[in-house]
Amino acid sequence: MRETVTAMDVAKLAGVSQSSVSRVYFEGASVSDKTRKRVLEAAAELGYRPNVYARSLITNQSKIIGLVMKSVQNPFYAHVLKRFSSIFKQRGYSILFVSTNNDEIQDEDVETLLNYHVAGVIVTDATMSETVGEEFKKNQIPLVFFNRKPSTDVFHSVSCNNLEAGRSIAHFLVSTGSNQLVLVTGNEDTSTSIEREKGFCEVLDQQSITYRTYNSDYTYEGGYDTAISLLEENKLPSAIFVANDIMALGVLDALRKHEIQIPEHTRVVGFDNIGMASWPAYDLTTWEQPIEEMIEATVTYLMEEVTSYTGFVQTIEVDGKLIERKTT
Repeated sequence: MRETVTAMDVAKLAGVSQSSVSRVYFEGASVSDKTRKRVLEAAAELGYRPNVYARSLITNQSKIIGLVMKSVQNPFYAHVLKRFSSIFKQRGYSILFVSTNNDEIQDEDVETLLNYHVAGVIVTDATMSETVGEEFKKNQIPLVFFNRKPSTDVFHSVSCNNLEAGRSIAHFLVSTGSNQLVLVTGNEDTSTSIEREKGFCEVLDQQSITYRTYNSDYTYEGGYDTAISLLEENKLPSAIFVANDIMALGVLDALRKHEIQIPEHTRVVGFDNIGMASWPAYDLTTWEQPIEEMIEATVTYLMEEVTSYTGFVQTIEVDGKLIERKTT
């Protein structure tokens, strides 16, 4: 078994004090160029690696960003995780991925984040109580809800302008001549689903256009099963708005299996513009979320708060755009 190389070993070889070794690896600490060079050369020779976790216990902060996510099977969030990991890596940070099995962040999830002394936290498709949020504020750990708007204004959030997106999709489908519509929503208690539905239905109500609403769960299987239920009612609408792309792909596959021609018999619009939406087999018309702008806004906020914590929070909404393809 290989013996662990310590800071003391490096100090002896470099001919410096152990505190000098610590200062070399402590960001922002003052150390001469000569000492830094001797320490790094000794560390390279011995194969020394500083214990960043131990350092976080001293500084009460690590170079780790916690990312809490539930829907890891959704390609949209898989892409988000990949982009955050890449961007923070470039900035010298690592991602601590916390997969939660519940809609609301649990105590054990919070304990994991606090125990690792994370520098900041990003929450995607989950909710958090104000009481839990206070734990992070008390420890001056900035937190951002990504693609979610909390029910209160005590948390910072970055999301797409879902309300306006819902309105725009409704106006678009009405402009195509669709006069009997169906909306397939996601989880009822999420801000994304609530606002997309509100904007969509608001326009249809104003124009006295008939529509039906089906509640699903933001999964491929949910979209597929919902489409089957719709077909069993023998009331094929002129257009279907599905609240996210992965559900929309399930809807498309179910319709095609039952020989429904798209867009001849009915039109389908999704939401997100995941990579699969552009595949020739689907060619799905969808609302593109401005992912890069949303991620940039999230990273900028976190880095500013990590550098100098203020506790400032804001609700940021970024406009997306419609991507027209063959399903309409």
